[in-house]
This record gives sequence, structure tokens and C-alpha cells, in this order.
Amino acid sequence: MPWHSRIIVPGLPVHAIQRGNNRSACFVDDEDRTVYLRQMARLSMKEGCALHAYCLMTNHVHLLLTPERQESCEGFFRRLSLVYVQHVNRKYRRTGALWEGRFRSCLVESERYLFACYRFVELNPVRAGMVKAAVDYRWSSHRANAHGETDACITPHPEYVGLGQTVSERCAGYRETFRVDMAAVVIEKIRATTNSGYALGSKAFRLGVSRALGRRVEPGEPGRPPRVSLDDGTRGHLF
Repeated sequence: MPWHSRIIVPGLPVHAIQRGNNRSACFVDDEDRTVYLRQMARLSMKEGCALHAYCLMTNHVHLLLTPERQESCEGFFRRLSLVYVQHVNRKYRRTGALWEGRFRSCLVESERYLFACYRFVELNPVRAGMVKAAVDYRWSSHRANAHGETDACITPHPEYVGLGQTVSERCAGYRETFRVDMAAVVIEKIRATTNSGYALGSKAFRLGVSRALGRRVEPGEPGRPPRVSLDDGTRGHLF
């Protein structure tokens, strides 16, 4: 598969996944997870990434974040991966790759898919059969977003803040989004778009991003790809 630069637009949310090499475990015990979260909180601020949701699974990590700069996501993952690998190598006296390589990500249309991505991230342990409810899983952002627990990693997205005027109102509004099960088609769409590195959103959103960036942001149709025009004034005004 050819290498493509990630679709990143400063100020727009990104859903990202990083997996263990050969799908092997990245976290062995709670100390490992605690170290990862501590470094994640520190480096997200340092690199200019606002973290909205996360979930640490056994062999991969899900994050929902908004970068301040074009290079914010790349710098954040690179430095977080490095410092965590140093911890693992020292603790377990190991060498070799821990992560499979580049993190996978998709750009997210906040008005339409943001809360679907929140739910996708925090319901991972439920879908995996590890817990019965998201609140039962300790290593995700759900207790912070849904119940107001203090979490140094989390910066609320403006759409989340708009759920209510107080913390309790926002938490109640957020819990309400979890009352209806996620449709399988939505789960698959988020998963496929993230693995492919495209943009997740409406047709108008994808077209706007494509015009602004001058590149394809969704799977191409069979045949010769259409030419993207950059002279219609879209660039610089969409975002």
C-alpha cells in the first residue's frame, strides 16, 4: 500500500488508533497504564493536542483529539511512543518494536460524527466483552465525560461543553447519547475510515476538505479520479 500523509486540519477533531506490533500486548499491568496516561496528559499539552476521549485496550489505544497545529498529532504520538517504549524496555528488559508503526487516523466532522466517535472509543471494552458497561472500565475517559470524575488527560470539546451549562448537565447530556446502541453500520464506518486514513463526515464535509487540501479524502471511484479545483475560493475559507 502506498504511503500517504495523514489528513490533518488544525482545529478539527481526529480519531486515532495505535496498535501493538503484531497485535501483541502494549500494557501488562496497571503500572504500565498509569505511566502511559501520565505521559499522555503531559505530552498532549506540550504538543498542542486537546484530548477529548481515550481508551487503553490490551494491545491498542484509541484517542479522540483536536490538534492545534498541522504537526501536533505527529509530534504527540512520536514523543508519547518513545517515552512509553523506554519505560517498557527498562521494566521488562526487552528490545524491538512495541508499536506496529504509524498511528492510523481519520478527520472527524464534529457536528455530525463527534459523539459517535466518543461512543466508539469509550465502548471498546464493552464490545470486547471485558465489561458490561463503559463506566465499569477504569482505563478510559468515560468516567470523566459521563460522571464528572477529574481526569488530567481530558479537555472537553466545544460540542461537549454545549451539552449543558454545568458539569452535571453536561454529564447527563453525555450519558444520554449512550442510551441508544450504536448501529453496526456506524461502527464499521468509523473503523474503516480510520484504518484507511480518510475523512469521516457528510458528503459536503468531505468535498470541502478535499477542495481545501487539494487531495482525495475518501475512497476513489473506479476509473480516472476527478480533478480537484483549488481556484474556487474554498481554500482558506472552509475552516
